[in-house]
Order: sequence, then structure tokens, then C-alpha cells
Amino acid sequence: MNALTELFDEYEFLEADDRYRLLIDLGKALEPMPEALKTDATLVRGCSAAVWVYPTVREDGALHFLADSNAAITKGIIALVLLAVQDRQPAQILATDIEGALAPFDLRNQLSSNRTQGIPNMIALIRATAERYA
Repeated sequence: MNALTELFDEYEFLEADDRYRLLIDLGKALEPMPEALKTDATLVRGCSAAVWVYPTVREDGALHFLADSNAAITKGIIALVLLAVQDRQPAQILATDIEGALAPFDLRNQLSSNRTQGIPNMIALIRATAERYA
């Protein structure tokens, strides 16, 4: 069972307010991203909040992403996206249906559209990164 599945088992039984809190807590648990990495080059375009994603390559070739946002709920969403891809090989990431993995969370109905509009851009950036290293 993967981390997203485990998280969803908890998420699906929560009321809307508690789902919101769960996402915010996920964001708070993200590994801190050094301020120096929050640059125009790491900024994800098309998000209502500022979102930064910085890939690093581990010795085994797996990709490890640092990410942050200036909005708590958006930071939670990027943390959710990263659960699907964190510390995996580029080819595994490219083979992952990230949208499908996130679908059970029904983020579009849970959150306002301006909170979710950047998700495809976050996913596209992660895929583009994986393609570069694959």
C-alpha cells in the first residue's frame, strides 16, 4: 500500500473542514526548502499562490523534490502531489498516473478552483523534470 492510499483511507472519512486541516498539516510536514532555492527559476507558473519546486537527484538516480508555497493549503496540495512521486526513479515517475492517484481526493470539489488551477502545472513540471533525468 502506498502513502497516498494510506492517506486517503483517513481522508475519505473526514468532514470538509478536517480535510482542509489534513492538507495544511501535510504541507507543514514538508521538508523545509531553503529560501535561496525560492527563485523565479523554481516558481511554478499559473498557481494563484506562489509555489516553488526544486528537484534534486539522489545517488541512486531517484528524484527528491523540495517544495514550498506561501499559502498553507497550496503547500498541502503540493505535499499531496509529491507523495505520488517522491524519491522514485525518473522512469517510475513518468509511468505514474499522478492525476489518477490524486483523483480520489476530489480536490476540485473540496477546494476553490483558484486553489486547484495550478495542480496541472505542478504535475507538468515534475514530469518535465523526470523526462530530463530519465
